[in-house]
Amino acid sequence: MTTDQATTTLHPAHLLENGRPSASWLFVDVRTPREFRGVHIEGSLNIPLSDVPAQAERIRNQAAGKQVALVCRTGQRACEAQERLAAASAVTASVLSGGILAWETEGHPVERGQAGMSLERQVRILAGSLVVVGVGLGLFVHAAFLGLAAFIGAGLVFAGLSDTCGMGMMLAKMPWNRG
Repeated sequence: MTTDQATTTLHPAHLLENGRPSASWLFVDVRTPREFRGVHIEGSLNIPLSDVPAQAERIRNQAAGKQVALVCRTGQRACEAQERLAAASAVTASVLSGGILAWETEGHPVERGQAGMSLERQVRILAGSLVVVGVGLGLFVHAAFLGLAAFIGAGLVFAGLSDTCGMGMMLAKMPWNRG
């Protein structure tokens, strides 16, 4: 277990008991329902990151007598969920280091369903498309449209520097990612 600026992370092996997810842990997966349906840790509770504050009481109730491990694709959204839970004074939670990708890479058991497109991939597709459209319209319609490409580029730089992604948060709320 490591602590980094108030973020407690756990290696996947710390969450196992006899090769299976430990019953002493409540796994809360903060990815979108679509991502969750694609692959998740057996017995996980799916509460998308945007719903974590509103569902803090539910998490506390479900965790009765258990420790909470937050899971996402790589660990980033889980870290944000940990901060939101702490702000709500709801429950102390740890983050699965490396997310579901690390869990799977190490060969730990997962449940698979219908795979969906990850939020990261959706962001890349949308950002790239908006840049191409902005440049195309800027070249062939009016130079002011180049501002769209510049705006998206600035947003990507901000996302990289701040480690938050407004476009990803927006896409997470879209109907195809909700249910």
